[in-house]
Amino acid sequence: MNPLLRRQISKHLGADALKDENLQEFIKAVNRSYETHQDQFNMQQRAMKISSDELFEANERLREEAEGQKEILDSIHLAIAALNLKEYEDRQTGELDVKNLAIYIKDQSEDLKIAVTKQEELFKSLEKKNQSLSDYAHIVSHDLKSPLRSINSLVNWIIEDNFEGLNEEGKQHFNLILNNLEKMDALIDGILHYSTIDEADIVQYQVDTHQLILEIEELLYIPDHIQLHISKDLPKIKADKFRVQQLFQNLIQNAIKSIDKEKGSIEISVESTALEWRFSVTDNGRGISQKHHKKIFRIFEKIENDQASTGIGLSIAKKVVDYYNGSISLDSKLGEGTTFYINLPK
Repeated sequence: MNPLLRRQISKHLGADALKDENLQEFIKAVNRSYETHQDQFNMQQRAMKISSDELFEANERLREEAEGQKEILDSIHLAIAALNLKEYEDRQTGELDVKNLAIYIKDQSEDLKIAVTKQEELFKSLEKKNQSLSDYAHIVSHDLKSPLRSINSLVNWIIEDNFEGLNEEGKQHFNLILNNLEKMDALIDGILHYSTIDEADIVQYQVDTHQLILEIEELLYIPDHIQLHISKDLPKIKADKFRVQQLFQNLIQNAIKSIDKEKGSIEISVESTALEWRFSVTDNGRGISQKHHKKIFRIFEKIENDQASTGIGLSIAKKVVDYYNGSISLDSKLGEGTTFYINLPK
């Protein structure tokens, strides 16, 4: 029985009334009404609790959305302020004309879309042109190589068959022809190598630069009076071996050609930083004038007094370095020598 009902009956009817059989059905009916009221009260409490929780969550969501909207509006205000759109302000209130501003933003978006489309078309056009140039370089190199080999063979046959009958002037003329044929051959190879440096889909792997320099030393003709000093600290780098070989081979060849002293020296070393390898190739040659420091990296550009140069070697070196997002520079003193610095990202 409900405690409140028990107390009310005892108070008004006496304690014995609870034992009276005639009142039992009445008391039970009244007790059921108390229970129904308690259930309704409990249900109301639960309903109020649920509503309160939901209301709290809804308020939290509204607060977060309001903060997000405020950030967006602040960003828009900053963007508008950066654009300095004075012409869209109301002269009386100083506020922006939202309608005209919306039209302006729409126009700008359309212009930007058109510009992006044109840029994509330009990139595609450049890719096609680069591929055409690369194909052209291969074809020209192949077509030029064949007659050069024929001329070289014919000249050598003439020299062999008529060597005893040639005077000194004739021999010099034939040697000049052979030297120019050799230079032309080197020029064609240089053009071909230059055109293929930045071709895509080249596999990169660990290249031991110390071992690579030793291999280059075996390939090149290095006069007896020139010593090549290779640091044992040269690292392994992630790259394409052929490209790295082109880089160092051209720098070493350039150093060999520059040496005009009885005892020549070429030193290859490296320094390591957190982000990059800093290689250096140092020679004790004739040096390079300051006015030529930028010129020598351009294709077909060469130092005025160097007639043996094709003007491609250092441009190939620079293109390889650029391919790996590195940099190349030099420090040189006339009559003392030159150091080329190559920075390659790790």
